[in-house]
Amino acid sequence: MNSPPSTAALDGALRPQSAAPFPSPPGPMTGDRRGMVQQLLLALVCAGYAVGSELGWGSAELALVMGDFGLSFAAGAAAVSCFLYARTRQVRFRPAWLLFALSSAMAALGNGIWGWYEVVLGRPVPSPSYADPFFLCFAPPAIVGLLVLAKRPMNGAGWVCLALDAWLIAGSLLTLSWSLALAQAAKFDGPSVAHTALSLAYPLLDIVLVSMVLVLHFRRSTVNRSAVNTAIGALALTVVCDALFTSPLMHNTYRSGQLLDAGWFAGSLLLAYAPWAVPRHPRTDGEGRTRVVHEHVPGRSTGSHAPAPAGAERGRYPATRPITGSLAALTPYLAAAVCTLGILYNVLDGRSVSRVVLLTGGTVVLALVIRQAIMLLDNVSLTQELAQKENHFRSLVQGSSDVIMIAAPNGVLRYVSPAAARVWGRPAEELVGTELATLIHPEDLGCVLHEVRRFLAANPLEETTTRIECRFRSGAGGASRSAGAEGGGGWLNVESTVNRHHGGLIFNSRDVTERVRLQAQLQHSAEHDPLTDLPNRALFTARVQQSLSGRRATDRGTALRNTAVLFIDLDGFKAVNDTIGHQAGDELLVQAARRLQDAVRHGDTASRLGGDEFAALIAGDGTRDRAARERHILELAERLRVALSQPYTIDGGDVRVNASIGVAFAEPGLSAGELLRNADLAMYRAKAGGKGRVELYRPQMQQDVVRKAELATRLRAALHDGEFALLHEPVVRLADGRVTAVSAQARWRSSQGVLFTPAEFLRVAENGDRAAELSRWVFREAVERAAERSAAGVAVPVAVRLPARRLLDRTLPLTSIETLLTRHGLPSGALVLELADIDPQVSLGELERRLNALRRLGVRIALDGVGSGYAGVAALRRLPLDVLKLDRGLVEGVLESARVHKITGGLLRIAADLGLQSAAEGMDLPEQAAVLRALGCTYGQGAAFSGPLDEYRLRRTLRAGRLPLPPVPAAEPALAGGGAGRYGAGVPVVLGGAAGLRSHDETPVPPT
Repeated sequence: MNSPPSTAALDGALRPQSAAPFPSPPGPMTGDRRGMVQQLLLALVCAGYAVGSELGWGSAELALVMGDFGLSFAAGAAAVSCFLYARTRQVRFRPAWLLFALSSAMAALGNGIWGWYEVVLGRPVPSPSYADPFFLCFAPPAIVGLLVLAKRPMNGAGWVCLALDAWLIAGSLLTLSWSLALAQAAKFDGPSVAHTALSLAYPLLDIVLVSMVLVLHFRRSTVNRSAVNTAIGALALTVVCDALFTSPLMHNTYRSGQLLDAGWFAGSLLLAYAPWAVPRHPRTDGEGRTRVVHEHVPGRSTGSHAPAPAGAERGRYPATRPITGSLAALTPYLAAAVCTLGILYNVLDGRSVSRVVLLTGGTVVLALVIRQAIMLLDNVSLTQELAQKENHFRSLVQGSSDVIMIAAPNGVLRYVSPAAARVWGRPAEELVGTELATLIHPEDLGCVLHEVRRFLAANPLEETTTRIECRFRSGAGGASRSAGAEGGGGWLNVESTVNRHHGGLIFNSRDVTERVRLQAQLQHSAEHDPLTDLPNRALFTARVQQSLSGRRATDRGTALRNTAVLFIDLDGFKAVNDTIGHQAGDELLVQAARRLQDAVRHGDTASRLGGDEFAALIAGDGTRDRAARERHILELAERLRVALSQPYTIDGGDVRVNASIGVAFAEPGLSAGELLRNADLAMYRAKAGGKGRVELYRPQMQQDVVRKAELATRLRAALHDGEFALLHEPVVRLADGRVTAVSAQARWRSSQGVLFTPAEFLRVAENGDRAAELSRWVFREAVERAAERSAAGVAVPVAVRLPARRLLDRTLPLTSIETLLTRHGLPSGALVLELADIDPQVSLGELERRLNALRRLGVRIALDGVGSGYAGVAALRRLPLDVLKLDRGLVEGVLESARVHKITGGLLRIAADLGLQSAAEGMDLPEQAAVLRALGCTYGQGAAFSGPLDEYRLRRTLRAGRLPLPPVPAAEPALAGGGAGRYGAGVPVVLGGAAGLRSHDETPVPPT
């Protein structure tokens, strides 16, 4: 037996482990390699231009061309590149790139006009010139583009701080530049006012552009950071070259094609490359989207950026590196320091301080003071908001019904919320410092450790939380405790939501013990019978399937075949419900379930499938003798049958029912449904064999079911294809042989031209879905034929046999019978309804009402099957009858049994006393006709007179009017006493199967 995981295991699980980086999939050229190739080509082009500039390009003419039109070409390439990138789909900050394109286009036009003066016209560029407006229009679009790329402040104070930061940098640079060079340029010593204005405009625009670059460098957007950084670097390089150009040292000695042009050239090419810059090390998720990796360092500030809010998109709020955040915060102060140092330099050098320097320096100091005041107010507001949020969250944690626990990397609880006293029954102070592993149930600790290790190894961006369910040790005062406690406490079912926290874990736990119990109860109710608490059909089927499929391949051949299912049905249970009530029936089922449960073994399954049907799964063993196993199971089934058939004590009295049991053994390849079906078939064979029996399933039973289904299908086809024929058997008056009626009988015409009446086929017709349709067809055909014979002048009443259940069925309403008689114009008394198959379940009251309604329509009623079953005194007493028709069993036994002879005579006398006519069917022997006529029977039909006839022979018989009576013996037959069974006049007793008689199952088609 494996020991539970140790407490130190949780310590190791909670400690974070470094994961190896995922290697990039191999490909023809990854993004890194492609970016390196592009950067190398860019560096080579810029280096080539710089080398050419340093060497003078070999000639003065080529130097002018490369210094003017080369720069124009580079700036034009940047304009086209930024414009094309802005036209692509799903580009962020489209206006910024369009503005950069406009700025580069201005530079390209300015350089082109500059080259027009120097190369085409061959004269120096005047000051001012037509190129100056385009050069002056370079900076404004670039400045606006940088504003578009920057993160927008969230409120008005943010905009004010942005403006103050920009002025702090611009004012500092202006103070420094004015002190060093711009003061001399501002003096009116140039050729014109325009020349002086241009001398100041270029450096002032450069100062503004440099200020925006420095301020917005720390506020740039995180989207496509490589492209933004490259664009800012390109503009910064251009501004540096402009500053060098405007300085007094180089302004007077500058000529096109010098090394300074290489800086402008490189700046334009960098801006052209910027939109298409590839990230150096992109990390993408499974769908190819760039993912920003967040690195959280415990206890270290993340700069000026706030942490990402809950539920924010991944990568939307990336962590800022500490150095970057520090530079962003110190930039305004560094700028103010530069301004102060510039003023001090002028003072210490003995120079007079210009008013411009004093005014600019004063505004810079004022801006710094205003910015500091805004920051102080913002810090106070943030401190108050942080205190409010802290109080809010503290109240939420302390008042929460969930227990919040923080576990350190070593598995020790560092914090437990006060709700632990109410939920766990243990104060929070007692739990702090406790190892978490000691509070988890030993059986659940392994699963908890596995889930914790898996969660800590997962990507924090892809899986931020996980959920763990386990049993947690509670104290004596817990809200809900289960049995089996150790150390005086119980175990609670706990559900915890787990989050990462400084290398450890935060557990947000809640007590779900009642929910787990309710789920277990619901699961039990869904799988068990509510009355007997035995497994229901669904659970029993699942266990049978598990028994069939859950075994190893090595023992499927023996143990699988020894697995058996017992299907049990209680005979007579319906009568218990009908006689003493459903409550008594439920009590009987409970006692039967208890007996069944006691009879099976511990590893077997007893089940109630529904109603009075039970089942038992007997698990197989290693017995290889199949015959011995069958004997054992059959003995078990027999003992179970005897136990279930013992009297049940209900309400102080004894109630008896029998049990019919079907047994089926499992076979390889047999499903659970098929095994249950086999046991069910065996049970029905036991009921058909006399009930209260045990029957073992044989493959022949399934074949019988298939054959019955085929017969039902043939019946359905015969009804639709018109394969049924209606024959009529004459009913003869025994006194003179006159044909007084005909009996309609349905026959099925086979493909060989023979009409059959097989008993099995008739049972399918009576018990199947097409029984009602067959009864309607017979009734309709009999009435139509009777109407045709009446029109032909050979009218006799027609008798139609109809089961009592069918007469009460809604599919044959009285209105349809009345409509049928009226449509064909049958006179009163022309239809005789032979009522058959009356059983105790038929309501005699409803049957009496319907028969009275039929008699009002002129229909005569004959009671068929008198002398057998339920068609006895109750029917004679309640129902309105005209004819009493003896059962075929009495007719066949009147010659064989003195008892039957006396019963038949008594019934005929009762019919005469009640004023009813009497009839008998099945008179196949002349002696039967003679005896029944002597006993007082009025009418008869059978092979002794004529078999069923088709319409042609029937009409010929009706025109003749009578049939010859069988010859009467010389003396009246009198039954001799004893078992010899011979008549006194020497007439032998002839049994129903005598030679010379045709079977009832086959009637040849008469010639036409």
